[in-house]
Amino acid sequence: PIKHLVALCLSLKERNTCLTPWSLAIGHQYSSLGTQPILCGSIPGLVPKQLRFCRNYVEIMPSVAEGVKIGIQECQHQFRGRRWNCTTVNDSLAIFGPVLDKATRESAFVHAIASAGVAFAVTRSCAEGSATICGCDTRHKGSPGEGWKWGGCSEDVEFGSMVSREFADARENRPDARSAMNRHNNEAGRTSIIELMHLKCKCHGLSGSCEVKTCWWSQPDFRVIGDYLKDKYDSASEMVVEKHRESRGWVETLRPKYNFFKAPTEKDLVYYENSPNFCEPNPETGSFGTRDRICNVTSHGIDGCDLLCCGRGHNTRTEKRKEKCHCIFHWCCYVRCQECIRVYDVHTCK
Repeated sequence: PIKHLVALCLSLKERNTCLTPWSLAIGHQYSSLGTQPILCGSIPGLVPKQLRFCRNYVEIMPSVAEGVKIGIQECQHQFRGRRWNCTTVNDSLAIFGPVLDKATRESAFVHAIASAGVAFAVTRSCAEGSATICGCDTRHKGSPGEGWKWGGCSEDVEFGSMVSREFADARENRPDARSAMNRHNNEAGRTSIIELMHLKCKCHGLSGSCEVKTCWWSQPDFRVIGDYLKDKYDSASEMVVEKHRESRGWVETLRPKYNFFKAPTEKDLVYYENSPNFCEPNPETGSFGTRDRICNVTSHGIDGCDLLCCGRGHNTRTEKRKEKCHCIFHWCCYVRCQECIRVYDVHTCK
């Protein structure tokens, strides 16, 4: 399902705005798109519900695409030191390759961060006035506090979440365990934004005296959301699949594998299949292995050369880099620097 969100991103944005060169590679068929009008029927892979949604909310679809982009970029940041580093492949739809075919922790995180990204981008776009069908949130302000009053534009995260829910979850309508898992993790991603909403205030008064403050509800930086969901990835709950018969036929549901652990809430990520170790290349699992990956020789964590290189050892080479040095501030007002050559040791997995 996430691959169709990526297809939307590719269809709605130019390469240099939707996808940065280091994050995604796109096919030739998308190289001319981005400056053309949005044609929902031309986006590959949309189910009828998504197609109707696209046509009804066409002016916010670029924000949906932007949300997919920031979700993928945040995934790559959070996993930059892991054996699986949210690698993307040169494929227009199966953007992560076969990695998401399994119901693993990695699949759980990707669905959560992509759904959160869509909700986040749409919410921010509405507050900035980019669309006429949405705007500021006036419903949940509550009473003002001591020394401040409501003002500014509170971000309407409920509308952004609705867009993410209606579009991203449209494909998750099957009565099987994978759809149940994807729906849960999509919602966990959106819930993370609601959990992290906070008051943002601006002071008013002579010379910044802050005699009175106006405040509004604001989303956090998306990095905060990424950090939050990465913690949820590390503590994700393993589930087992149960089948039971209903009037519509056999239905699969999920229950916690271990009864002595606390049951997952709507804020937690869930999975029911084990991840590969990602040490060696494997086309079936989508693993690229960790050969030639840069590792941290001083770290004892997963980014360290022992763990990241899976016990194979590492190579060391020296690398010269040009850097600014001996910078001097000149009154008034500029900084002048020299250029120095510095030598660094670079460690890569064997």
